[in-house]
Amino acid sequence: MPLSPSRASSVLRIFIVVALALACVNGHSQPKVDYPLGAGDAIRIQVFQHPDLSIDTRVAEGGSITYPLIGPVALGGLSLAQAEQRIAQALQSGDFIRRPQVTISLLQVRANQISVLGLVNRPGRFPLESANTRLSDMLAAAGGVAQGSDDMVIVSGQRGGQPYRQLIDLPGIYLGEQPRDDIVLMGGDTIYVHRAPVFYIYGEAQRPGAFRVERAMTIMQALAQGGGPTGRGSESKLRLHRRAPDGSIQRTVPRLTDRVQPDDVIYVDERLF
Repeated sequence: MPLSPSRASSVLRIFIVVALALACVNGHSQPKVDYPLGAGDAIRIQVFQHPDLSIDTRVAEGGSITYPLIGPVALGGLSLAQAEQRIAQALQSGDFIRRPQVTISLLQVRANQISVLGLVNRPGRFPLESANTRLSDMLAAAGGVAQGSDDMVIVSGQRGGQPYRQLIDLPGIYLGEQPRDDIVLMGGDTIYVHRAPVFYIYGEAQRPGAFRVERAMTIMQALAQGGGPTGRGSESKLRLHRRAPDGSIQRTVPRLTDRVQPDDVIYVDERLF
């Protein structure tokens, strides 16, 4: 019996709503399918009609798990769909199950995230979206380094099961001096950007205060940062206060060509006449 026009219109609307809902579900599930498994990820493996083979486990540092009947299975770097297929093939090739239907769900993400901390514009945890993500890529994702940040960046994590820590000269990467320092990151790495070192200038200076220690900065350049001496001050009447390795404060008369060190305190004294 043919449908009335109003009935057909209602059926068509229902069909469109269902189609849109399925599209949304597929769109939201796509990132889950493409997610590459890595060390530290917690997963749940289920086999249809075989509850004894359902387990919750965590991917080991080497990227493998131990599964009933088939033993160690390498899943690191595989998507969830690929991991399901690998376990199903192992169960079938071992004559354990004729046509296994394996489902893997992600319980907790530990790998494939990078922590970016310190003086960056958007600190936080960021996903490691590809196997070739470099330090510069992740700093860009964090909005870049913030004002007042140090040139040296610390990257820490694990490599081969051992603690890993590297101090990297960030400007050297971009200026082409140390392109190899734009290292490839791994899941679980932490990037820390510290505050830039400063020196202090006071006394008869035009702009006394704290200033960033620039590369290879001399006492003369530091004095220029403070605007130079006032009319009552003299660049030949400088005193330098520097902390020694034993914690004591050393007071010296610096030369204008001496290098400035972090936490130096430069005092500009009055001229005699």
